[in-house]
Amino acid sequence: MRTVEDLRGVCDALPHSLETFPFDDETLVFKVGYFTKSKMYALTDITQEPLRLSVKVNPQRGHELRQSYPQSVVPGHHLNKKHWVTVTLDGTVPGELVRELLRGSYLLVTKKGFTKAERADLGLPDHL
Repeated sequence: MRTVEDLRGVCDALPHSLETFPFDDETLVFKVGYFTKSKMYALTDITQEPLRLSVKVNPQRGHELRQSYPQSVVPGHHLNKKHWVTVTLDGTVPGELVRELLRGSYLLVTKKGFTKAERADLGLPDHL
């Protein structure tokens, strides 16, 4: 799990996942929803080598990840440091864990960012 294509493979499989470049031509933002209402669940600068991926996590999970991978998982870069982590995709963090973090971020955002009716209307899952 080291390339933009790897990230796209995971995110494309998530219902109503969107790829956007809302800030510039380098910052790829993955959102869930539709164009009139969408919420960010992951982002990466596609020009960085190695890639760094920011995802939303619950605070306790973020703390655990930073303790387990102190060189590769840091508080979210330019994001709420309590709820976001930035993961360096250099192979230190196992690919399956990165996939789990992407799916978990997606679920956190769908549960907090959309009402129950909106989730039902979009057919968003409660778990993956």
